[in-house]
Amino acid sequence: MASAVAGSAPSAVERAIQRNLKGLGYLASSAPVLGASPKDVVLSRGPLRLYHYHPLTDEVYRVPVLLVMATTNRGYIFDMVPGQSLVEFLLLRGYDVFMADWEAPRPEDRALGMKDYVEDFVGGSVAEVQRITGEDDVSLVGYCMGGVLSVLWSGLNHAKGPKNLAVFTTPVDFHQMTMFKAWSDQRYFDVDRLVDTLGLAPAEMLLTAFDMLRPAGRISANFALLDNLWNDEFVKGHRMFDRWSNDMLPLAGEYFRETTKQLVWDNALMEGRMKVGGRLVELDKVKAPFLHVTAEHDHIVTTGASAPLLGLIGSEDKEQVVLKGGHVSLIAGPNAVKRMWPKLDMWLSEKSV
Repeated sequence: MASAVAGSAPSAVERAIQRNLKGLGYLASSAPVLGASPKDVVLSRGPLRLYHYHPLTDEVYRVPVLLVMATTNRGYIFDMVPGQSLVEFLLLRGYDVFMADWEAPRPEDRALGMKDYVEDFVGGSVAEVQRITGEDDVSLVGYCMGGVLSVLWSGLNHAKGPKNLAVFTTPVDFHQMTMFKAWSDQRYFDVDRLVDTLGLAPAEMLLTAFDMLRPAGRISANFALLDNLWNDEFVKGHRMFDRWSNDMLPLAGEYFRETTKQLVWDNALMEGRMKVGGRLVELDKVKAPFLHVTAEHDHIVTTGASAPLLGLIGSEDKEQVVLKGGHVSLIAGPNAVKRMWPKLDMWLSEKSV
C-alpha cells in the first residue's frame, strides 16, 4: 500500500488503523487539565469564587474586566487550554481580568435567592474589583445566565455602573425559550415542592433538561468521536467540551424558585416588572455602552429569547452582533478564536482607557 503524501489527509485505511490504536489510548488517558491560567482567589462567599488572573503584559488597560459565568456551569469554558482560552486572549491584549465563577451550593446555601446572586455576588465582585484595582470603572461581561445577572445588577445600579456592559447569548424573553417553558409549566411542575423538599435544584435534573433540547446530541457526538479518533485535534476538542458540558452545577433552591416564577412563568424581565429584593430593575435607565453577542445556531437561547434585550437597554451606544456558531462554540473553540474574541477586544479596547 502506497504511503500518504506528507501533509495530505490520511486514507480511509490509515484512519481506521489509527482509530483502533488511539482508541485504547483515549480510554486509558486522564481528562484534560482545564482552567489552568495562573490566578488568585480574591473573594470566596457561598458558591461564589472571584478570581484575579495574573497579567501577561507589562502594561494593562485602566478599566478592569469582570467576567460573570452562568450559574449552571463552571467558568473554565472561558479558560480551556493555552491557545484556546478567552482569559489568556484578553490577558495577552493587556486587560486586567477577573472572573466570578461558581462552586456547587451546599445544603446550607438553600436560602440564597436572586438578591444574593445579583447584589451580593455580582455586586460584591464589582466592589472587590474596584477595591483591588483602585478604579471605579469596571467592564462587566456576562455569559448566558451570567449575562442575566449582569443585566439585572446594571438595571438596579444604573447610576453608578458598570462602565461597559457586554453579554453573550443572554435571554430576556423567557416565553420564547419554548422547551424550558413547556417543561416548567406551572400546571404540572411544582417548583415549591421541589425546593422545599430538596433544598437545591439537582444538577442531574438540569443536565437532563439541557440534553433534552437535543435528544440525540450525545449519541451523535460519540459517533463523531469514534469516526475521528485518528484526529488528535478533534479528540482534544471533544474531551474539553464534553467534560465541561457534563460538569453541571446544582442551583440554590430559592434562586431556582425565583428564576422559575419571575423569569420563566411571569416573564417579568421582558415585561419591565422584574424586582430584585423589592427594587425594580430599570433597564431603560442603563446608559453604559452595551454589546450583546448572540449565536446564529443557538439551540438553548434562541434568537427570539435574546434579540429583544437590545431594545430594552437605554444606552445610546449599543450594538447587537449575530455570529455563526452555537451556544458554546460562540465563546470557546476555533470559531470563537476567529470571530467573537476579536470582536470583544475591538469593542472593549477603545472603552477601557
